Amino acid sequence: MDAMLQQMIDREAIRACLARLARGEDRRSAELIRQCWWPDARFDYGVHSGDVAAYLAWVVPGAREIRDTQHMLGQTHMELSGETATAETHVFSHHRIDTAEGARDTCVGGRYLDRFEMRADSAGTREWRIAERIMMYDWSQDWGRAADWSQGIMGYPFSGAHFAGTAISDFSEHWFSTVTGEHA
Repeated sequence: MDAMLQQMIDREAIRACLARLARGEDRRSAELIRQCWWPDARFDYGVHSGDVAAYLAWVVPGAREIRDTQHMLGQTHMELSGETATAETHVFSHHRIDTAEGARDTCVGGRYLDRFEMRADSAGTREWRIAERIMMYDWSQDWGRAADWSQGIMGYPFSGAHFAGTAISDFSEHWFSTVTGEHA
């Protein structure tokens, strides 16, 4: 029973790391992203690859033309082996891109292939983080011209400016700190 409980704890820690990374990417937060990668980790997205410094330079602050992103994670298949784990996580990512003709909405479907390692961080706390990531692309779609939702949706106006989320200065950051008394 102890081994099964430890596997459940490890799996949840890996899922939390994946969600924290997606949240950090959507907010272009170097702090959140850095918490998910070991300093010597490597990535290969097919269109860009390298170490963690290269990843941060690519994602934070991100391309000026990519105004907003949203990563939605699907199922994760994991295989644990001591202090290493492999994981395949389905991802659906939306990107709002500014072009000369106006904003466009695009999306990509694929899978992250991650190798996680359980190690001690600089403070000595043992945790799961990504040691290697490969992005597999299954499909992409250009949805065309983006709707302007800044003033409301489906004909209904927003009651406050904070309802139209953005990658930077997202209201959820403020919300978490006021509800929990901590910064998420």
